[in-house]
Amino acid sequence: MARIGTKFVVAATLAGLLLPAAALAQRDPAYAAARAAGQVGEKMDGYLGYVVSPSAALRAVVEDINIKRKAVYADKAKANSATVEEYALTSGCLLIAQTKPGEKYQAPDGSWQTRTAAPPLRDARCP
Repeated sequence: MARIGTKFVVAATLAGLLLPAAALAQRDPAYAAARAAGQVGEKMDGYLGYVVSPSAALRAVVEDINIKRKAVYADKAKANSATVEEYALTSGCLLIAQTKPGEKYQAPDGSWQTRTAAPPLRDARCP
């Protein structure tokens, strides 16, 4: 479990550094189209997941994004004396909070939900 101090440091760092990276990923037309179509969504663990079986091309795009996310999580976790898992969970919390109505995200029970105007369901460990 993440320590409260670590959660704060990780959340603050992610807010400034990771979220612009997520915006850059959305510039990929294949990713943007898949996200808009509800084929991929934000998972609680900080990575993208497949809501439906992906094409090979979409799988390649999402795997590339997830590899880049993991590298960021590893670097930032080390710099903040946190684990990669703590950093990724906090990232997942923030990325799910940033979803827009109509986009898919993973709820705490593991099910895929479609974001409405209401706040998304998030893990109790979220900052």
